[in-house]
Amino acid sequence: MPAITVPDIMVLPRLPRPDVTLRERSVRAVVTAHTQREGAGFEVHRPFPSVDLRTADPFILLDQMGPVAYEPHEAKGAPWHPHRGFETVTYMLDGTMVHHDSHGGGGVISEGDTQWMTAGSGILHDEVPPEELVVTGGWFHGIQLWVNLPRALKFAAPRYQDLRGGDLTLVSSHDGGALVRLIAGEVGGFAGPGSTYTPIAYAHASITPGGRLETPWPQQFTAMAYVLSGSGTVGAERRPLREGQLAVFDRGDVISMTADARQDNRTGDLEVLLLGGQPIKEPVVQYGPFVMNTRAEIIEAMADFQAGRMGNIPAEHVNGEQPTT
Repeated sequence: MPAITVPDIMVLPRLPRPDVTLRERSVRAVVTAHTQREGAGFEVHRPFPSVDLRTADPFILLDQMGPVAYEPHEAKGAPWHPHRGFETVTYMLDGTMVHHDSHGGGGVISEGDTQWMTAGSGILHDEVPPEELVVTGGWFHGIQLWVNLPRALKFAAPRYQDLRGGDLTLVSSHDGGALVRLIAGEVGGFAGPGSTYTPIAYAHASITPGGRLETPWPQQFTAMAYVLSGSGTVGAERRPLREGQLAVFDRGDVISMTADARQDNRTGDLEVLLLGGQPIKEPVVQYGPFVMNTRAEIIEAMADFQAGRMGNIPAEHVNGEQPTT
């Protein structure tokens, strides 16, 4: 980790240095991810939803899968299951994930790649490690973000965006101390390749030891920073932040992070996700893989799933298993 980088960061375009008149965002809260098991039993670190952060509008969930070095026959995935009412964004840093769906689609998400799946009106899919990883073992590290859809788009037709690592927009901080990979949305005048129904910004930054990242951030957006590995300080008050912790910023124009002078991790940099978006400000009712606005819509989703109206497992992938909620 990370898979996408450049030999010389100084050749990249640079984020603008924030004007001194802009207000640097302070940190409203720091949340430590809790650990739980998902799918067939793989471990995730989840900062939200949680007891400390029940809502992160317009996001529903953030899961960090790994980093983990799997032994042979230890890797697990998520068997067939349905989704409705939101989008899943899977970003791979190490290893590979294979995906199939009830429409006959799917593909391979490799290091540095992102798959954006709009579940919309409903779809069945699975997410599993490739046979090679299962047999031989190896490093695995991925992120899955759930992005809510507004009421008017809950029943949008399912769609996919497969963003190869080389498609991401690479920029540096204004002083060259951080590499920023833009996945979606606009930051500092640069845009990522992901097309979003809900306006968001999503990026992965690597900050060199002692380096600092400060960048303009859309004022109307929420803003959060999640540490994948390493440690540093964040916000106007330089609040400490370490691996597995999420900083929730208050209002303002600029977000900032500084890496500690020593980083005891695989890359030697502070690795952090930056994310935020325009709040949807609608009721959210979630039941497992369904995210709707009312309880009645959840009941309808369950009935549609059970009746096969979200699709069926393609025959070539049926191994006696049934999709689960």
